[in-house]
Amino acid sequence: LLMVANAQRGLEDVGCAARARSGAEIVSVTGSVGKTTAKEMLRLALGALGTVHASAGSLNNHWGVPLTLAQMPRDAKYAVVEIGMNHFGEIRILNSFVRPHLALVTAIAPAHLEFFGSCEAIADAKSEIFESLVQGGPAILPADSPWCERLVARAKMAGVTDIRTFGERGRDAKLVSASEDANGLTVRAEICDVPVSFRLGAAGRHNAVDALGALLCVAALDGDVANAAAALKEFTALKGRGARLKIGGVTVIDESYNANPASMAAALSVLAGAEGRKIAVLGDMLEMGRDADDRHAGLAAAVAASRADAVFLCGPHMKALWEKLPAPMRGAYAEDSAKLAPEAAAALRPGDTVLVKGSNGSRMSAVIDAVKARMG
Repeated sequence: LLMVANAQRGLEDVGCAARARSGAEIVSVTGSVGKTTAKEMLRLALGALGTVHASAGSLNNHWGVPLTLAQMPRDAKYAVVEIGMNHFGEIRILNSFVRPHLALVTAIAPAHLEFFGSCEAIADAKSEIFESLVQGGPAILPADSPWCERLVARAKMAGVTDIRTFGERGRDAKLVSASEDANGLTVRAEICDVPVSFRLGAAGRHNAVDALGALLCVAALDGDVANAAAALKEFTALKGRGARLKIGGVTVIDESYNANPASMAAALSVLAGAEGRKIAVLGDMLEMGRDADDRHAGLAAAVAASRADAVFLCGPHMKALWEKLPAPMRGAYAEDSAKLAPEAAAALRPGDTVLVKGSNGSRMSAVIDAVKARMG
């Protein structure tokens, strides 16, 4: 039992003490989308090379980051710490505890716009991750992001001289192809000009790009990229972040944990490749700010590209998308997920693939529960 004057400060002190005693190579991961996925990929990739410690679940806030450090084993060879934020200054403080040897930014997307106002501001806030890098540590950045050059400039302002990029246009890790099948993806890439092929047990080109970010981190740490890439065959989509469930002959793509326009478009592209009837059940994207209705209506093109046979929507902002949908595509609209869930579940039949996605606060897991109750 430790008696401290302030529990939060006490937790931070224990985390900092664990960091100070550690000889681990530490990676900090942030981004608007993909950070938990990239963290889990790094857990597998680095785990093939030595003992690795990583954030549990999505423990990435003012409690989760110091707790992750406090739990770090003394003998860990690698550590991966996920860092989230929804206000300026949060990453600056949290990463000062971590003092990573390497910083990975997965993507910049319109998330938490209610607090930031623009993607440029989000990029600036994410760039706080560069400020506590161990001297000489590299920044790993998403080449395909419209805000990549802004991230590069901010990294240089923070004194970072080693800047590497990944993605379809990546300079240091380039995606060559990603071929999808029933069991996931076969990915071909070039990592530091060396051809690499590997398997992922998850669908979606966005997952292939996140994997490149993870493997570029391995390369930056002088790890064996081939062995790390081979370990990624064990990666499967996470609960609430693309996990696939088989329920009574229906395939459910569970994307119920979070949502913003970028992740919505990525999930809908996965639905487009599904077999059988394609059903989309979507809830509000929260914290979108003053333009929330426009951003929801702006999903119409991604919905059309998904070739969904029926679309079910809930939430006050999703009403704007509902009004954009062609009549044959409309399944049902409801004010919230509790009202929509039974209607969406009743429309399903064996052989269907249903995408369930929305911000956590939209409680889209209620739809999955309804599917289990009806089809399970």
